Amino acid sequence: MEHIITPKVEHVKLLDRYNAKNPAIGTLYLTATHLIYVETYNDTRKEAWILHHHISSVEKLPLSTSGCPLIIRCKNFRLLHLLLPREKECQNVYQSLLRLSQPVKYEELFAFLYNPKQNEQQRREGWAFIDTATDFNRMGLPNDYWEISDLNKDYEVMCSTYPSTLVVPKIASQATVMGSAKFRSRGRLPALSYFHRETKVRWAAICRCSQPLSGFSARCVEDEQMLQAISQANPNCPFMYVVDTRPKLNAMANRAAGKGYENEGNYSNIRFNFQGIENIHVMRNSLQKLLEVCALKSPSMSDYLTGLENSGWLRHIKAVMDAGVFLAKAVADEQASVLVHCSDGWDRTAQVCSVACILLDPFYRTMKGLMMLLEKEWISMGHKFTQRCGFLDGDPKEVSPVFTQFVECVWNLTEQFPCAFEFNERFLIDIHDNIYACQFGNFIGNCQKEREELKIQETTFSLWPFLLKQQEWYRNPLYKRSVKSGPLRPNTLPLHFKFWCGMYNRFDKGMHPKQSVLDLLLALTQKKTESERKMTDLQRQLAVADGVLQDPAGPTQPVTNPIPSTDQLGGDGNCVTKGASKNLNSELLCTTNERKTSESESALTLSKGKAVSVQIKDFRKEVQGSY
Repeated sequence: MEHIITPKVEHVKLLDRYNAKNPAIGTLYLTATHLIYVETYNDTRKEAWILHHHISSVEKLPLSTSGCPLIIRCKNFRLLHLLLPREKECQNVYQSLLRLSQPVKYEELFAFLYNPKQNEQQRREGWAFIDTATDFNRMGLPNDYWEISDLNKDYEVMCSTYPSTLVVPKIASQATVMGSAKFRSRGRLPALSYFHRETKVRWAAICRCSQPLSGFSARCVEDEQMLQAISQANPNCPFMYVVDTRPKLNAMANRAAGKGYENEGNYSNIRFNFQGIENIHVMRNSLQKLLEVCALKSPSMSDYLTGLENSGWLRHIKAVMDAGVFLAKAVADEQASVLVHCSDGWDRTAQVCSVACILLDPFYRTMKGLMMLLEKEWISMGHKFTQRCGFLDGDPKEVSPVFTQFVECVWNLTEQFPCAFEFNERFLIDIHDNIYACQFGNFIGNCQKEREELKIQETTFSLWPFLLKQQEWYRNPLYKRSVKSGPLRPNTLPLHFKFWCGMYNRFDKGMHPKQSVLDLLLALTQKKTESERKMTDLQRQLAVADGVLQDPAGPTQPVTNPIPSTDQLGGDGNCVTKGASKNLNSELLCTTNERKTSESESALTLSKGKAVSVQIKDFRKEVQGSY
C-alpha cells in the first residue's frame, strides 16, 4: 500500500470507442493487488477488476477540457481509456500504477501474497499433481536406448537453465555428455524431449538443445559423438534430422560471434534443415502492430486487412506451425529422430517441440496432457517466463510473446480438428491469462534453479489443481477420445490461419457478442445429462412403487404388527414377539391385520405407480420438446 498515493477517485469516466458520447461514470479504486472500477449510475453497478500484474503500460495524455485522460493497456489485451476529473489525481494514479505494475523483486508478486485457504498438505499435493517423470515413464523411459541422468543435479557442472535430471542416449559416456555441454551455448546440450513409440520395433525421438559454439571452423569430438549416439538410439533410420528453427541468414550471422550451426561435414548421417522462424524482437514488434489494428475505432475493410497483413502476425504463427508439422512428419512418417535448436534453445525450440508433441500424441490434447507438456517443455526446460512476460521491471527488449504464439498455434489446431481436443478455447485463454497474472507460482522464474532458490513450491500454490476444479467449464463437448489415434496432419495453407478474435477482442463491449456454437452445445449437453439423471430417478421411483426395487431409504413401517420373518417363527408355528410365545388366537389376529395392511399397501402402491408413470410420460414429452 506504500505505493498508493490516492486510493480512491470519484466521477471517473470510462470511455468506450464504440459509444464515445455516453461514457460510463464511476469510482476508481487502487488496492495492493488490483485496480477496480465500479460504475456509479447503473442499476447493475458493473465492476472491472484488473490485476496490477496484468498491466503492460500506462499512458498519461495531455489535459483536455473533459478531464485528464489515462490509457491502460493490459497483457491480456484489455484496453481501458479513463478520464479523471483532476490533473493531480490523474498524476497520482499514473505514478502508483507505474510502480505497482512493475515490481522490482519476486517477493512483490501476487503469488507470494495469494492465500486460497489451503493447508500445507493440500499445497504439496497440488505441486505433486503434475510430475514430468511420470510422463517419461508413460513413454517407456528409461529403456535399452535412453537413460535418465542426474549429472545436472547441482545445476553447476553442465547447465544452470536445464532441469536437474535429463534423458540422454544410454551409449553416451559421461565424458561425451559433459563435452557436448561445453560446446553448446549456455551449456544446453542435446536432451530428449519426446520419445515416439509407434510399435515395439518402430520408434523415433525428438531432442532439443542450443546452437553449437562452432563459429566458422570449430568442432567438438564429444558433440559429434553425442549426435551419433542419438542417431544410433534409433536403429530404424540410417540418418537423423538437425532442425535449426532460425532463418539461415540469422544463423550465419551468429557464426561471426563464434556460434552458428552444425557443419554437416563434421557430423555423420545428419540432414540439416532451416525453418525460418524470426527472433523475439521481430515477434514483439509484430504483436504491437497487431494490437494497433485491434484498437482502430472504425477501420475500413481495406485498413483492417492491410494492417493485419503488415503486422505479419499470422505469417509468424504459420512459420511455427510449419516447423512443428515438419518434426511430426519426420518422426511419424520416416521414423527419423530429430534434434531441434534455435539460438539458446528456450524460445523457438520450445514452441516447435511442443507443437510436434501435440500433433504426435493424443495425450497432450487432453487437459492434463497439456499441463504436462507445459511443465516438461516450457517450465522445466528453462523458458524465461519472467523476462519474456515482463513479470519484473527489467529490459523491455527481453519481453516477447513467445508463449502467446504457441497458445495461438494450439487454438488453430482446435479449429481444424474440433473433435481431437478435450479442452476448449476458454481453457487456453485462462492458462494464458494466469501466466501473466502471477497468481500461481508455476511460471515464476526463468528456470528450475531459480524456482528452487525462491522456494516456489513452499511459498506459492500450483495453478493446475485450480484449473481441474473447473474442468466442466473447459470441456469440449465435441471431443472424441480415441485410443488408437494417429498424428494430426493440419493443413498449413494461409487460408487456414484465422485472426483470434476470442483472444484479442474479447473485452470490446461495443461489439455484438458472438454466440459460441460450442458453448451452446455444451449447455445442451449439460441439460441432457440433467434430464437423463432426472429420468433415471423417476424410473427408480416407479420401480420402488411397483415393488421391483427396495426403497434405499427403507420400507415404510406399518401401524400394525409387522409380517413375521422366518427367524421370528417358533418351531410350533407360533409367532414369537419380544421373546414371548403367542397362542393361536394371537397368531390369527396377527395374520388378519397383516392381510389388511398388505391390501392397503397394494392400493397405495398402485396409486403411486400410476402417478409416477404419468410424471415420467409428461417429463419425456418435456425432454423431447427441448431438443
